[in-house]
Amino acid sequence: MPTATDAQSEPYEIGVGDTVSVHVWRNPELSQTIVVRPDGNISMPLTGDVIAEGKRPEELASEIRVALSELVRSPEVTVMVVNPASKEYRNRVRITGQVEAPQSVAFQPGMTVLDLVLLAGGLTDFAADGRATLNRQVDGEYKTFGLDLGELISEGNMDFNHVLQPGDVISVPRKQIFRGEL
Repeated sequence: MPTATDAQSEPYEIGVGDTVSVHVWRNPELSQTIVVRPDGNISMPLTGDVIAEGKRPEELASEIRVALSELVRSPEVTVMVVNPASKEYRNRVRITGQVEAPQSVAFQPGMTVLDLVLLAGGLTDFAADGRATLNRQVDGEYKTFGLDLGELISEGNMDFNHVLQPGDVISVPRKQIFRGEL
């Protein structure tokens, strides 16, 4: 199981729905506050559409500076994220399946598997607690890690009480009941 990283230390990437303020020094007519469109672009005077999604603010500023340099002498561009709306969805943790109340909640540093299970009201009687999984994005792709929630909740085995990261999803499958079992 990978260890948790401090999500606050990672550089912010602009996302759809974020509001960015683009300031072009000594060119107030080119400065504006813009919402990133669903296609990931912003529209700027003189440059047209510029892809903003997935870029750090300084990367976007550099790209706008290069585009404007063909029309404006030595443009100085600053980009600030003034409303990080996309972060609300990226920085969530989720629990699905056989819990009393499946949840998607805002990530809080230090949040653990047990915290999320308790927020979801605990497991249902039909939960296959030994087959639960934690799905986490690692190096751009989702990895699945086994969780024994029965050991964690009933036995207090903290080996399964992992610290969560933004984007984590806990899945609790249903028990398989075979005919003839009572």
